[in-house]
Amino acid sequence: MAFIEVEPRSINLPFLLVGFKTYIRATGSGALELARVAERVAGETRVCIVVSPQFTDIVPIARETRVPILAQHVDPIEPGSHTGRILPEALRYAGASGTMLNHAERRLGEGELVPSLEGARRAGLVTLVCAESLDESRRIAQLGPDIILMETPELIGTGRAVSTVDPGVISRTVDAVKAANPAVSVICGAGITSGEDVRAALRLGVVGVGAASAIIKADD
Repeated sequence: MAFIEVEPRSINLPFLLVGFKTYIRATGSGALELARVAERVAGETRVCIVVSPQFTDIVPIARETRVPILAQHVDPIEPGSHTGRILPEALRYAGASGTMLNHAERRLGEGELVPSLEGARRAGLVTLVCAESLDESRRIAQLGPDIILMETPELIGTGRAVSTVDPGVISRTVDAVKAANPAVSVICGAGITSGEDVRAALRLGVVGVGAASAIIKADD
């Protein structure tokens, strides 16, 4: 199917996922500027940085930078009559490398998650699914996403990193996911604010971290 306008970029492990959420400073021209900063830092450090902007900012970021992009969501639909929904193929056409699903701020039931994963795979998108606990991570691993992002919801946006507050849950989650499906990669998020938080997480076995407010709200 020849629907690709902007060729998506590969997501290499390990990686830092920067969630733009819906902050004003990460919207429009601000989103593009942040993506350019991410591209520059990735080049300087040789670390893969992935951005997750709002849908309306995917095309300009894909056209103006080489940063891999994860959409913030996708709907479980096929091409056709679904006004107001997000088609997986549209994300791929726009230049997204993949999509995030089941974030704490956009939770999905299994009845939505399974067809959403199927649609994303149909469009050739990398799938990253968020999980709030070890048990949920294990269940989701059996569905076969590419990546699981384990986030303790009560720590999101607090500046208290899961890698230092509750390190055991990370290592146990990695073990549980690998036991359920060795092909699934695991990253973690929630409260990540510093390089030491990242180093602590990597030592616990994940292959990346996700951060949002600590980066988007930073002065530098």
